[in-house]
Amino acid sequence: AIGTVLELRAFRKNGQEFPIELTLGSWDNNGKRYYSGIIRDITEKKKAEEIILREKKRSEELILNIFPKEIAEELKENGRTEARKHENVSIIFTDFKDFTSLTSTMAPTILMEELNEIFGYFDDILEKYKIEKIKTIGDAYFAVCGLSEGVENHALQCVEATKEMFGYLALRNKTSQIKWRMRAGIHSGPVVAGVVSKKKYAYDLFGDTVNTASRMESNGKPGKINISEATFQLIKEWISCTPRGSIRTKGKGGMNMYFVD
Repeated sequence: AIGTVLELRAFRKNGQEFPIELTLGSWDNNGKRYYSGIIRDITEKKKAEEIILREKKRSEELILNIFPKEIAEELKENGRTEARKHENVSIIFTDFKDFTSLTSTMAPTILMEELNEIFGYFDDILEKYKIEKIKTIGDAYFAVCGLSEGVENHALQCVEATKEMFGYLALRNKTSQIKWRMRAGIHSGPVVAGVVSKKKYAYDLFGDTVNTASRMESNGKPGKINISEATFQLIKEWISCTPRGSIRTKGKGGMNMYFVD
């Protein structure tokens, strides 16, 4: 059709293929109709489009690495997100025993390499179990399961993932000069999740469930997964646990805790 712009392929004298744009036109002159075709080399245009698409893909991948998929999609479409309340999720907190003394004489570059390798492996484990990493705070690792639909038992997923984390560290410690001794805590309950700040966006969780999960970790022991009563009730049909009784917890009073066997 007249006025149509077509993208085609052409060949140079040396046989090299390149993209062209063909614009079709027509006009009347003294009762006669004339037709034209304007050909334009669009090699540079195509290169620019490829660069834009590549950068867009990189940006989208970066957003997906920072935010859960649903939040990333909402940010792309609206430029903002609404805070959401989730009635029941499970939260993992881990940290390393004696981290300060262990790293006090360690070169910063070595420390970063160690944590990057360990946390990178943890990230792979979480992906396998559909768990979202929220953030790392120094040597602490903070993750959640149950924000997205389609996860059947978020508490069980968290326990199994944490077991794999310990398995990885045990294997790594056999050959590594630095021996990392990790504690882990899991608690289940409601949270509010959302993006905070206007610059350097951060996706975070809020609520007493987060604080309690942190208390599970701090009241645990190296090599053990310490869980709350709420989490125990969600996994007891599948996972064997050892009751620890009521343990006095900072800001919480006595709380029933269990070690995963």
